[in-house]
This record gives sequence, C-alpha cells and structure tokens, in this order.
Amino acid sequence: MDRRIVKIEARDINFFYGSRQALSSVSIEIYKNQVTAIIGPSGCGKSTFIRLLNRMNELVPNTSLKGAILLEEEDIFDPSVDPVEIRRRIGMVFQKPNPFPKSIFENVSYGLKINGITDGNFIEKKVGESLKKAALWDEVKDRIHENALKLSGGQQQRLCIARCLAVEPEVLLFDEPCASLDPISTSKIEELILELKKYYTIVIVTHNMQQAARVSDYTAFFLLGELIEFGKTQDIFTAPKDKRTEDYITGRFG
Repeated sequence: MDRRIVKIEARDINFFYGSRQALSSVSIEIYKNQVTAIIGPSGCGKSTFIRLLNRMNELVPNTSLKGAILLEEEDIFDPSVDPVEIRRRIGMVFQKPNPFPKSIFENVSYGLKINGITDGNFIEKKVGESLKKAALWDEVKDRIHENALKLSGGQQQRLCIARCLAVEPEVLLFDEPCASLDPISTSKIEELILELKKYYTIVIVTHNMQQAARVSDYTAFFLLGELIEFGKTQDIFTAPKDKRTEDYITGRFG
C-alpha cells in the first residue's frame, strides 16, 4: 500500500525572468516527511524552482508565473494568501550561511520576536530546542550570547537551520547548503537532514550527485528549465528511464 502524502504539488509551472523562460511546464509532487533532491547542471532552473516554493522569486522584479503551487491543496499564490506566512511555513536555508551580526541567541529568537512573541521563558525554551534539533546546542550552549559571526562556516549553517526551525515550519528548503562547506561540515549537515525528515518535509537543491544519493528519498532531474525525470532516488541513479538523465548522472555532461 502506498502511504505517500503529497505536501506540495507544482502544477504546470512556467516561470519567466522578463521575456526569458526559466521553467517550462514543470509538474511534480513533493511528499511529506521525505527528502526530495533537485539535481541538474548549472542554469537548469533548480534554484528558480525551489525559490518558487516559498514565493522568494516574487522579490525579484519583472518576473511572471503561470501555473499553481499547492501547499496541502491551497494555492500559495492565491491573492488571499500572505507570503510572510508562507515563508514561515516553508523555511529556507541558502548556499552561503547568512547569520545576522548578532548573538547566537538573538539569531535564533529573531523570527519568534518578529512574529510577536514576547514571553521570555517561551523564547528561551524555543531557542534551546531549535539549537538541539539543529545539532548545534552542545557546541554553543556556553557561549550563546557571543556573536554568531565567530562560529565556523559549518556551525553558521546549522545556526541558520536552527533559526528556521524556531518558527515551526512544515517544510525546509535547502539551496545547495553544503556548497561552501568542508567535507566534515558537509557530513554533519547531511546527518542532520536525515534526522530532520522525521519532523519536516525537505527539498534540497544540490550539484553533488553523491549527496543526492546519500540523503534523498526522491530525485528530480532538471535540464534547460524542464523536469526531465522524477522518481525514487534509487531508481533514478540505477535505472533512469531517460537517456539524458543517464548521461548526466554518469558524467557525460554537466
């Protein structure tokens, strides 16, 4: 019996930067509590697609969208939907760690405060929980009021994950989260992703196919703005149906 629950569905997405079409007729289902990897060569539309999932692309001027993106069957681009609420429900971690030039505590509590939470005890509890979930608490618990910019790159990235977790999202988007990290930090982030999928639905854009194979349950291969193939990661990597997918994952191009 298939127990997959669709968390996000993209229906016939066409996206344009001015007159340039970046995505063409992309339709995909993203399943609850699973990790979906988006792979493909540079410039194929991976980051454009993932940024549509929490309406980040509408911050870019002169863009247009056709199609629908549903979060639990609600169109996130419906005029009645608040984009700030969507970005709370669908958190994002970027390629380069981007902590605020504030303390570790203030970084994690920031989202709570801008959402109107003032209860100091609740905030303190939530900061601790979020740092623990991001596998960072043991490393920073004695210096939580120090500047976050003193942390290593890998720690900064986990801090950004904790900052996302504090506002209780349902979905986590990772846009090449390990691109600027060393192998040890990368391994910690990958272990963290595997742990977090118990609680969250995860989408990760990665240029690293070994990473996609290690952490994801499903993989989508994009090429020139089109979704070429989507399926279980094991099937995509061992028995791709499309020759272009096979050529990419065997290193013939990209």
